[in-house]
Amino acid sequence: MKTYGIDIWGENNFMIDQGKIKVNYKSSPSLLEITQQVRKTNLRGPLILRFPHLISKQIDALYSNFRRAIFENDYTGKFHAVFPLKVNQFPEAVDAIVELGEKYSYGLEAGSKAELALAMAKTAIGAPITVNGFKDEEMVTLGFMAAQMGHNITITIEGLGELEWIIDVAQSCGLKVPNIGIRVRLQSEGSGIWAKSSGMSAKFGLTSTELIEAMLMLQENNMLEHFSMIHFHIGSQMQDIAPLKRVLREAGNIYAELKKMGADNLKAINIGGGLAVEYSQHTSTRMRNYTLEEFSNSVVFLLREIMNAKGVAHPDIFTESGRFIVASHSVLIAPVLELFSHDYQAKSLKLKENNPPLIEELRELNSLLSPRTCIEYMHDALDHMESLLTLFNLGHIDLQDRSNAEILVHQIIKKSLYLSQDNPMPEIERLQVKLQERYLINTSIFQSIPDYWGLQQQFPIMPLDRLDIPAIRAASLWDITCDSDGEIRFKAETPLYLHDIDLDEEEYFLAFFNVGAYQETLGMNHNLFTHPSECTIIINDTGYEIENFTESDNVLNILEDIGYDASKLLTNLKNKLASSDFRTEEEKSDTLQKLEMYLYQNGYLRTTR
Repeated sequence: MKTYGIDIWGENNFMIDQGKIKVNYKSSPSLLEITQQVRKTNLRGPLILRFPHLISKQIDALYSNFRRAIFENDYTGKFHAVFPLKVNQFPEAVDAIVELGEKYSYGLEAGSKAELALAMAKTAIGAPITVNGFKDEEMVTLGFMAAQMGHNITITIEGLGELEWIIDVAQSCGLKVPNIGIRVRLQSEGSGIWAKSSGMSAKFGLTSTELIEAMLMLQENNMLEHFSMIHFHIGSQMQDIAPLKRVLREAGNIYAELKKMGADNLKAINIGGGLAVEYSQHTSTRMRNYTLEEFSNSVVFLLREIMNAKGVAHPDIFTESGRFIVASHSVLIAPVLELFSHDYQAKSLKLKENNPPLIEELRELNSLLSPRTCIEYMHDALDHMESLLTLFNLGHIDLQDRSNAEILVHQIIKKSLYLSQDNPMPEIERLQVKLQERYLINTSIFQSIPDYWGLQQQFPIMPLDRLDIPAIRAASLWDITCDSDGEIRFKAETPLYLHDIDLDEEEYFLAFFNVGAYQETLGMNHNLFTHPSECTIIINDTGYEIENFTESDNVLNILEDIGYDASKLLTNLKNKLASSDFRTEEEKSDTLQKLEMYLYQNGYLRTTR
């Protein structure tokens, strides 16, 4: 059985049973069963399946591990967390986060005016809101309005200019002043692709000199009492625990020094996000070297040691780890439309009454293959193919003979791969890589997994079924965009093997896991492919319910979203079509109906899968 590394990235969220991948929760439905049930609605194209119980699982794990670490280390500060909306702003994700995190007073983090408005509307009074990123006077004033509503909001300043805005707004209006946080620019750097989030060349944060100036500005304007948090961030996907420990020591000492300088109401350290998610399917390319338990232990222990040494009360600990919370809850299902060696099936053979001798020999080799002879006969077949191509180039055989030769050789190689499974040889493995199969999938990489295209970030990929059948085809995946970059290439160091399928007879679906963080909000409408259809799956002890079903935008809506007048476009197209020549009025009416129907369907391919 091919496990596709589920024991590496799966976190026990999914399991393989009876050749299918299933959700490892309560009634354990298979992803294939859920997909087929959704497709009964005549849906075509890619599908996002959301599993809110996985959001709940991650929130529970985050809070329970930090609370355990706090208890075991006699730590006197409390733990709080907020979800950064930039990771996934889609309503189904945010609503689930707010509802499932309510028992912990789990809050939201905003980095823009729109996100702040969303956080103000969705966050329960008392749960924390943090505001990061660059701001203007209007955004700062929104923060004051949130405080006036009763929200526990902290505006984190990224530069002294933002502190000036806060002081100006406080002096010019009678609204309640929010908590003030300061992002510190640390010398220490993180690890991985996003390590540039920290260090002295980082985009955000105040230097030591600016921190002292900020303290003076707050004192001079009688606002020091509102300074309650320092914040730092060392990267979105912290792969290594060692840089975090270095950063904690630096940030912890800065916190203690600010307390000694008179910041009496400073009570929290926000360590930002970055708690890593495992995306790798292969042991050799694991992306993190720590567990959540180690992460929480390290944070609590190091801050305790620093504060005890400095004689400072233990601060509350905040985190903003969004990727960890939502990555696993979303699964992309993509139907396979075509295999590009599909024409090499036996049924495509068109043999003649009198075939060239080498083709007759290929027929015989194909019929006599066995585990004992497969390697030898495969060598013979490859040699025959080379001879036949020479004969074709010299004009001694025709195109049909060449086609028959290609099909027979392909059949021999494919059978040899199966027959030699119990006795793998380096040559066979090299041949598998050389003879890659291209799978055309009904989705857009640019829309649904843009981090693969932009950052070469890997995502776990596997078929929904046939997991008890050997997968021997070295697979490259092509999406349906008109762009050669829309491809997930086969890599020998991180190989993906899939099944040989006759798509005329059966369907084949691929699942992409851990796509719930960033991929939806970063997705681009390249070729005007929009967000896939989606639904929420609520699993119970006896089955499951499909909720919040939303189909991908239809063609006219897509065009309207980028500024076109959909009704004018439709009228224009119908008028042009109606004015053309038709054999009958019935044919004209039928064609016009089809035009309108097609434009009101979603923009993904429908005809075959």
